[in-house]
Amino acid sequence: MEGAWRKVRQALGLRLCVHAPAAGGGNVQPAQSGAGGCRRDAAVAVAAPGESGPNTPAGAIRRSKSGGKSSSLHSSKQEKCAICFASMRSGHGQALFTAECSHMFHFQCISSNVKHGNYVCPVCRAKWKEIPYRSLSSTSPHGRIGGDHTRSPQQDPHLALHQQVSNRRREVRRLRTSEPADYNDDEPLQRMEAFDDLNFGSSKTAEISSYPEFQAVPQSTCLDGFDILIHVKAPTSSSDDATGSLVNGSSLRLSRRVPIDIVTVLDVSGSMAGTKMALLKQAMGFVIQHLRPSDRLSVIAFSSTARRLFPLQRMSHHGRQQALQAINSLGAGGGTNIADALKKAVKVIADRSYKNSVCSIILLSDGQDTYNISSNFQGTSAGRRSLVPSANPNELHMVPLHTFGFGADHDSDTLHSISEASGGTFSFIEDEGVMQDAFAQCIGGLLSVAVREMRLSMECVDPGVLLCSIKSGSYPSKVARDGRNGFVDIAHLYADEEKDILLSVTIPKSCEQTSLLRVACAYKDPVSNETIKIQGDEVKIKRPASTVSVPVSIEVDRERNRIRATNSMESAWAAAERGALSEAVTILEDCRRALSQCVASQNGDRLCMALVAELREMQERMANRQLYEASGRAYMLSGLSSHSWQRATARGDSTDSTTLAHSYQTPSMVQMLEHSQNFGSLPQGRRPQVQGAGSVLEKPSKGR
Repeated sequence: MEGAWRKVRQALGLRLCVHAPAAGGGNVQPAQSGAGGCRRDAAVAVAAPGESGPNTPAGAIRRSKSGGKSSSLHSSKQEKCAICFASMRSGHGQALFTAECSHMFHFQCISSNVKHGNYVCPVCRAKWKEIPYRSLSSTSPHGRIGGDHTRSPQQDPHLALHQQVSNRRREVRRLRTSEPADYNDDEPLQRMEAFDDLNFGSSKTAEISSYPEFQAVPQSTCLDGFDILIHVKAPTSSSDDATGSLVNGSSLRLSRRVPIDIVTVLDVSGSMAGTKMALLKQAMGFVIQHLRPSDRLSVIAFSSTARRLFPLQRMSHHGRQQALQAINSLGAGGGTNIADALKKAVKVIADRSYKNSVCSIILLSDGQDTYNISSNFQGTSAGRRSLVPSANPNELHMVPLHTFGFGADHDSDTLHSISEASGGTFSFIEDEGVMQDAFAQCIGGLLSVAVREMRLSMECVDPGVLLCSIKSGSYPSKVARDGRNGFVDIAHLYADEEKDILLSVTIPKSCEQTSLLRVACAYKDPVSNETIKIQGDEVKIKRPASTVSVPVSIEVDRERNRIRATNSMESAWAAAERGALSEAVTILEDCRRALSQCVASQNGDRLCMALVAELREMQERMANRQLYEASGRAYMLSGLSSHSWQRATARGDSTDSTTLAHSYQTPSMVQMLEHSQNFGSLPQGRRPQVQGAGSVLEKPSKGR
């Protein structure tokens, strides 16, 4: 028997640590190897001819059933493949591969990594000398490697170890297939017949509230700038939604949440090598594990050029495995071509054969586009606009593009401009350890969309009342020429999300109670696609004969403060871009002092306190030009994005629940952040788990 195994080792031509079964025993004893043992050698367990069972064909490579010490240091502990997270117990009909660094994987998973050009261990990043490779040669029934290359893999496929590392680039080029001209190969949507018994339309609807600046105005007073706050709140998410739960088990119970199409655009240029790439993979692993079988995902990876890793496919068990393998196979190298990546991402959305009612694009980059913006246009609006895909602008407008700038060298101006053009947000990931939290916050919102295509309309009631202006931030708004009506397009809202719109009207003299406005909204339920119309109460004020002391509305004052702070941030940013840092600091300081003395601040308003803290942080990041270039600009643009859309973005420690700068977070975002902070169970609590430097890991859920 020992002579037979020696011949197998010689035929393979590799330093294998092979465990041969003892004659008649059924237990496996370690074969005597040469000096140095097998710790640094690749190891496989080969079934002996007499040991083949119903699930183990002769000659199949499988894990040894030995109860003694295994050649793999983790064989007694590691029960899940670090790539697909599925079980690696013996007898399940899957070949296992133990690398020379002693980490074990499904052979199918690790060979997929090699096919995509990854030649290091996904766990510890050790460079392998012996590469797993699916060979086309045959295997003899007695374990010998045959030399007949004319037989097909269907006849008798076997798994070999590809030792010629020098030829790996040629093999990868041969295995990769060219991308199709049209991206209409998306996977069909999940069938909905199984959910017919469920009440798709939510029993809860959006809410509209209105707050006049004063509850009473004297009869003899005529005002030209009387402010009215319109407050809109999206329907509350039901307990059945469970947006933050991992996908495992009853999809029927969790089906009330609307499915989503997501395209992630990932920077894999040379600057992403090392820890950045490892954290990116883990953050994407978190996203994939929190999508449901009805959700669809496609990934675009870009460096000097962009390529689609896989089309829009449902995140079923098989889909998640494929997505995790593709993400885990990514390697860093090359330049940064953001424009090419965005064109392909928009094309994925535009060419879809099937469409979920909610879709979004997520872009992460740590550098500046080195292919599409010349030095003459770098930093100018013309240069930044050249990166936004111009094809099919209507499709782009309907798809929010959320951008994430990573580190000190990314182009925050460009990423902010891209997000603004599409209705998305810009987040600044300053600390690499919070990348997963930033993704989690964004995903928590996207997976809880409760309102689509909302339009808020207002109409003057009293003949003497005219609508002067609408302050709605980045949301498109319009006032009619005659000043009698107007509207704001809010588009989509996350569950429990709130928006404030400040209106300014003229008030005539009157001897009786004055009806100022009627406010209404219309939107589509994203699940049922039903159009829902909500009529708000009329906004009325009393008209006393004499002057009375009436306090200003806290709600109106709070919104004025938010608008004042946002305008100051924008002015300070413009001054800093001109090189006038001292002027920028003065603008922020003046606004901070004004906010500290306002009515809302004196009443302990939390938003006002958060704005004061944020303005102070911006001032500190403008202490000198170097600090502003490194983090001040990105921090300020992320703040502008957050306040102009009234939506949470990541910047500094804004994802930390203990900080003041986490305005606009919804319950779904908070819930997803809690999952993120528990994902991997690190002692540090908040930071994502990274084992080694390049694997996508998960905290396994029950039942998987």
